[in-house]
Amino acid sequence: MPSELTVHAVQQGPMEFAISAGGHDVVVDYPLPGTDGDLKGMTPLRLLLASLAGCSGSAVAALLRRDGQPVERVEVAARGVRRDEHPTVLTEIDLVFTVHGDVDPARVEHALRLAEGQICPVWAMLKAGTPIASRFTIAGG
Repeated sequence: MPSELTVHAVQQGPMEFAISAGGHDVVVDYPLPGTDGDLKGMTPLRLLLASLAGCSGSAVAALLRRDGQPVERVEVAARGVRRDEHPTVLTEIDLVFTVHGDVDPARVEHALRLAEGQICPVWAMLKAGTPIASRFTIAGG
């Protein structure tokens, strides 16, 4: 049976929303047209990239630990290219994973493929319409 997820967003300023879900809060803001804005939170697209980085990073870390790899931590840098025309959707996403620890590169590659194909729902949803490239480095152990 499918499970349901809900969030609640309440406008706090001209383009600022306080969003709550599962007892956690985040602020989403967007600059007013024609301004750089004094943002009080992430823009929606940055939050989307943050969701992808968090989902894929936690999946990779969990898979490596499950495989007995001595991973100390995983860092994910996510970069999106946004088109100029509205809607200014992301046309490509690049993920760079830095895995800290004395881990086997083949196991990292395997964890990335599993995260992309089976584990991270954010990645699965986004890759249906946006090319996503990924690569990794290992930072000593």
